[in-house]
Amino acid sequence: MDQFVRLIKEEEGQALTEYGLLVGLIAIAVVTILGTVGTKLTGVFTTITEKLP
Repeated sequence: MDQFVRLIKEEEGQALTEYGLLVGLIAIAVVTILGTVGTKLTGVFTTITEKLP
């Protein structure tokens, strides 16, 4: 029982979990942003290529 109480009060695992969640959310945001920017850049380069002689 004493070990269980220490496990609940221990915050190191909690902080590690929070950092893991933050890294995951940042990774999702980066992938989303790069996908959007990549699509727009493709359109820009296509337009430039079409206007070249």
